Amino acid sequence: MAKEFLYRGKGITDLVKMSIDDFAKLVPSRERRKIKRGFTEQEKKFLESVEANEKDIKTHCRDMIILPNMVGKTIKVYNGKEWVMVLILAEMLAHRLGEFSLTRKQVKHSAPGIGATRSSASLSVR
Repeated sequence: MAKEFLYRGKGITDLVKMSIDDFAKLVPSRERRKIKRGFTEQEKKFLESVEANEKDIKTHCRDMIILPNMVGKTIKVYNGKEWVMVLILAEMLAHRLGEFSLTRKQVKHSAPGIGATRSSASLSVR
């Protein structure tokens, strides 16, 4: 049997029924401050599309806090180059969307090319 997810002693069904102000009392102080100050116009538009259950949700709002009504949805978050699909899980609550859409890739080096070292300059190109 799978263990039920709890966030600060509350189940996911209880969290979805809560208002945003009540949820703000459960989150850490930095996220609470952002919620209390209010969301930007882009973030409000994004929340409306989440609540409307749209199929293809795309956003540039990487600093948006993950709220309980987003759990179970797939959201495309822009990382500066491409749209990264992020499946929102219950464990992601009170994190930011940008934390799950990385902007930098791991550097993978291969063999050096021609002209990379002094010894390769003396080799023939043919």
